[in-house]
Amino acid sequence: MRRGVYSAVAKTVARWSGRPATFSLALGVILVWIVTGPVFGFSDTWQLVINTGTTIVTFLMVFLIQNTQNRDTAAIQLKLDELIRAHVGAHNALMDLEELEERQLEVFRRRYEALAFAARAGLERGEVDTDTPDA
Repeated sequence: MRRGVYSAVAKTVARWSGRPATFSLALGVILVWIVTGPVFGFSDTWQLVINTGTTIVTFLMVFLIQNTQNRDTAAIQLKLDELIRAHVGAHNALMDLEELEERQLEVFRRRYEALAFAARAGLERGEVDTDTPDA
């Protein structure tokens, strides 16, 4: 399946799967399955029908959910990068952090932990904790 087609299908299915009507439909299927239990004598086949159906739906939904999550995360990261880029005095090196190696992320994390520690210590001394980054 081409990427564009998959993306369009994933968006559509994600939109539909999150609706109350879809939940009601799924609940209805389960209720029908439960009601038919006595008719089929709660047989192994009767149980296999619901197990197979839910397994298939779950398997496919994992990929659709991951696609939606990847797209949402990428959009949020781009928006954050734009806010950093557009803010005077912001550190542009913070843009696209999600692409750094763990070791590089740790360097940034330690730097910001130190800033937070200093700000909290300043608060205890009655100082304000607002300022702008060094240029």
